Amino acid sequence: MARKPIEQQIAQLEARAKTLKARLAKQDRARDTRRKILIGALVLDRLEHNADAEFSERLANWLRRELPGFLTREDDKALFADLLNGKADAPATIPEPRKAEA
Repeated sequence: MARKPIEQQIAQLEARAKTLKARLAKQDRARDTRRKILIGALVLDRLEHNADAEFSERLANWLRRELPGFLTREDDKALFADLLNGKADAPATIPEPRKAEA
């Protein structure tokens, strides 16, 4: 059996390393997304169901101060309109997606 030239072995190893790095990056993004979902769920739960009304109000006030500077897209701002308008206990409504203009 003929051995592969060293250059070809190196190229194959580099391709394998690139594939593994891409897989690792995908796993990291998925983990980061999961963390964001869970922390968001916790915050929403505390706003809606926390027995400590003072804490819930402080949290809602903090979000009202911070979210306007954090959210840049109008669709994202619409998702939090109930909270930003002072109705933290009202259920959030999801706006209809915009239709592409022809």
